[in-house]
Amino acid sequence: MSTPHNEANVGDYAKTVIMPGDPLRAKYIAENFLEDYRLINSVRGIYAYTGKYKGKEISVMAHGMGMPSMGIYCYELYKFYNVENIIRIGSCGAYTKNLNLFDVILSESAYTEGNFALTFNNDDCHISYSSSELNDIVSQTSNSINIPIVKGNTICTDMVDFYMSDVNKFLNRIPSDINPIAAEMEAFSLFYVANFFGKKACCLMCVVDSLYVDRVATIAERQNGLNNMIKLALESSIKF
Repeated sequence: MSTPHNEANVGDYAKTVIMPGDPLRAKYIAENFLEDYRLINSVRGIYAYTGKYKGKEISVMAHGMGMPSMGIYCYELYKFYNVENIIRIGSCGAYTKNLNLFDVILSESAYTEGNFALTFNNDDCHISYSSSELNDIVSQTSNSINIPIVKGNTICTDMVDFYMSDVNKFLNRIPSDINPIAAEMEAFSLFYVANFFGKKACCLMCVVDSLYVDRVATIAERQNGLNNMIKLALESSIKF
């Protein structure tokens, strides 16, 4: 069976899927970290691979940019391909002074101003939560392999924040109890869809820009600097 967005057959995906936004990052992970990997989807250039990491079958698939794109791919993985766990790995912008470029963040919840939940499920919901079970495993793994993480609430935006006409006005609209440490563009829809299906999801992010740092990581720096996050996701995934 396939979908309009995915040419893989049922059984091609492992129970756990690691999802970067960039298709080339999915290719990079497969080529550099997985053994005996095979390409299982290339529709619309959204590459997906299944291979083995330390003997366990793991899939890696791109999800594109933004909540609608993530919403489509994670919905299909959970509903049609029997996936149980998704780890999103991506980049983010930091909102606290104590975060530096390439620090790794583990999201505990994602807040959005958007109406993804209303459109998808007639639910006027603006905050969704990651799996505490997966987060606990990631936290334990980070300690055991000495890759530090920062945990906190994050914001899921409809636009890259450094393109906003006034990011401070945006931040002033965020409820004070959210107290966000960073922003990205996909975690809300992933968490919401996972909870809708009774599945599990978590989100690791690497800081590539900040309100308090006067530069943005280059494309080359992003590719190389994300390796710690990739390793943490893979080491955690074999414990799910």
